[in-house]
Amino acid sequence: MAERIEQRIEDRIPELEQLERVGLFTRKEIKAVIKKTSALEYKIQRRALHKEDFISYIQYEINLLELIKKRRARTGYSFKKDEIEYSIVQRIHGIFKRATTKWKDDVQLWLSHVAFCKKWNRKVQLSKVFSSMLALHPNKPALWIMAAKWEMEDRLSSENARQLFLRALRFHPECPKLYQEYFRMELMHAEKQRKEKKEFEQAKMDMDVFNYSEDILNGGLAQIIYRDAIKKIKGTEFLLLLLSVAKLFDFTQELQKEILETLQTEYANDPLMWDYMARRELEIESLPSSEHMPKQSKALEVAHKEGQCCNVFEKAVTSVPTEDMWKHYVAFCLERFNRKTNSEELRGKRLERLLSVFSRAHELQLLPDSLYKPWLQLLQELDLQQKAKEVAAAATKHFSQMVEMWKMRLQLLIELSSDCVASCFQEAFQVVKAKDSLPLWILWVEWSERVNSKDETEALYERALLSTLPVDSITMKEKYLEWAYRTGGYKKAKKVFTSLHESRPFSLEFFKMMIQIEKEQESCKMLNIREYYERALREFGATDPDLWLDYIRMELNHPQGKPENCGSIHWRAMKALEGEQVETFISKYTLLQTGHL
Repeated sequence: MAERIEQRIEDRIPELEQLERVGLFTRKEIKAVIKKTSALEYKIQRRALHKEDFISYIQYEINLLELIKKRRARTGYSFKKDEIEYSIVQRIHGIFKRATTKWKDDVQLWLSHVAFCKKWNRKVQLSKVFSSMLALHPNKPALWIMAAKWEMEDRLSSENARQLFLRALRFHPECPKLYQEYFRMELMHAEKQRKEKKEFEQAKMDMDVFNYSEDILNGGLAQIIYRDAIKKIKGTEFLLLLLSVAKLFDFTQELQKEILETLQTEYANDPLMWDYMARRELEIESLPSSEHMPKQSKALEVAHKEGQCCNVFEKAVTSVPTEDMWKHYVAFCLERFNRKTNSEELRGKRLERLLSVFSRAHELQLLPDSLYKPWLQLLQELDLQQKAKEVAAAATKHFSQMVEMWKMRLQLLIELSSDCVASCFQEAFQVVKAKDSLPLWILWVEWSERVNSKDETEALYERALLSTLPVDSITMKEKYLEWAYRTGGYKKAKKVFTSLHESRPFSLEFFKMMIQIEKEQESCKMLNIREYYERALREFGATDPDLWLDYIRMELNHPQGKPENCGSIHWRAMKALEGEQVETFISKYTLLQTGHL
């Protein structure tokens, strides 16, 4: 091994001598490089190889290249690059090759090699890297797309990119992203040929010499890909992806027309198709003189286009009367209403249309639950409070077991200072499942804290603790203790804690809150704090090393603390904790002893 390493170091000597000779590095720096690379070589020549050692070596060599680049810029010396940089780059390739051979499955390592090749413009080497990587990872479409894009955009080889896509599709015949990128590549190829032909024609060159196929120039290959793709991949979303790509090129009108026809014939019942066809009305180009129209005329034109969109949506909700279709319609109207405009008339039309669509979808019981909230917000902004109450009541009737609907209705009633808040809470708890009820209990006690007496609020807290599931009662205990201290002071908090400290389950925060409350008192009693820590450790001592450390820190720092207790606490912690928690405790305890924690 030593002989091999010595040979590698000797192989570096010519480039290092050149660095010194041309004044980019000093003799001292050259010695430092030899020392460092020798150590790195030893690490990657061991029997037990570690990937991190190879990465460190590569990073060191890359840093060396960057340093040489900066020195060249500073000194203005630009010669001898083949003898210096080329040698280092080749060595990095060699290390990468060894690493990727050893750790074939590490895609990130391969991608690092790809990035290095791209940065140093090593096209031949990069082609080999892609070839090896795809041979080992043919199951990753993203790698095929990356390789094909590089062939197309960097090497300007449409044929190589095409071959890569065809090979990729043999492995992944139903991958939408592969078809989308292949489709895009063929359209880019057609556009490139069209530009070339135009330039040759402008130069009045003999076009018979060049073999330009009209079919390819008009996107014929992309059309073949499209037809093949839709046989294997179904769905409106995929067709719309291809259409969005085709629209980027100005020679694809026929292709776009074909895709639209497929959409309308094969997916006539898909709300997504109708949504696209409706929004397409907004894209219709205005008359050339529209740029110089007065603002009022522009607003009228926008209103006309939006009206056309809604006409399509009206046909859609008639043909496909589903919740999803109405969702698209309402979302469109809401989106247009939220757009800024200086035209009061246009805003009025948008508002009228939006309110109408909300109401119609609601009456048909086809308004999705997610759209009730924006509807209620709109009604409140318009000061239509009675209508908002009616809508909220209808929503909770239709979606009776959905907590969010009840919460939305209750928040509305609370905001309006309604007299029926309490009865609405009672109604909600009759239909909402106990496992989902925590948000409503939190809302109820928070409302009660603001409007009811302390006795009523306390009774509600007690009721909540009995009614919620054990896992939810943890949150209610924390809120109860916090409220007790905020409204009744230390004595009240202590009373609440005493009434609850045997009622499992608990959270660690519950005990920490009581410890903090005790610490805030002028006559803070260490005896009480110890009791709270002991109760907390009884519940969480086996899993939380930080709790033991806090206890030790308290004994060390509190005026009434007993540092002599720390040894016994440490011993108990070592017995209670398990596995990694023990190691964590030991390391943190050491830091605590040395004053670093």
